[in-house]
Amino acid sequence: MSETKVALVIGAGDATGGAVARRFAREGFYTCVTRRHADKLAPLVQRIEQSGGRARAFGSDARREEDVITLFDTIEREIGPLEIVSFNVGGNVRFPIRETTTRVYTKVWEQSALAGFFAGREAARHMVPRHHGTILFTGATASLRGGPGYAAFAGAKHALRALAQSMARELGPEGIHVAHIVVDGAIDTENTRQRAGDAYESRKTAQAILNPESIAENYWMLHQQPRDAWTHELDLRPWSETW
Repeated sequence: MSETKVALVIGAGDATGGAVARRFAREGFYTCVTRRHADKLAPLVQRIEQSGGRARAFGSDARREEDVITLFDTIEREIGPLEIVSFNVGGNVRFPIRETTTRVYTKVWEQSALAGFFAGREAARHMVPRHHGTILFTGATASLRGGPGYAAFAGAKHALRALAQSMARELGPEGIHVAHIVVDGAIDTENTRQRAGDAYESRKTAQAILNPESIAENYWMLHQQPRDAWTHELDLRPWSETW
């Protein structure tokens, strides 16, 4: 079997997903990153490689079963056995319930719940025979409670959390660590900068906004945990967040 350690980040965006990919790469993992359009991953791959890491970008739609099956099979065949899979697809939209169309609700559910199922199933299919691996699901405030305008997002994130719980109970005895991370608060992204306006710099200085690098550090911590003290659910929020 190949000695190459491989990590896969599904939904490797410009913030959390990218930071998680870079964190794994720093530990010597050949990091595979994917989103619908592979060309958008070029800066991330370049940054990893310039830091001495190895990375490969894949264009795939996490909502399409055949895309996900092909993605996992290709990585296992051409690169090496997957040790870490991080599912980081978002889907955060806000619509009043009377304005939430079937199309909106279905799309958000597909992005978080259905795509998470595809990723989790394929990760388990490859990891269980080896009795080793870590599967990480990124959740949100909406994973724990609904809010005005978030019927679609909360429904999908609740489903993803239930999936993670079921998988943890089923796969733990097989040596697979499944964890769900509740990211509760604003993450330092371009969208956050625009929304915060003049208050952005002061909030960042006060560490009142989640730093993607800090989030990624916790993902790495989860992977390193010994089997006799696994964390299933971890909530991350800045000190200023009310909860």
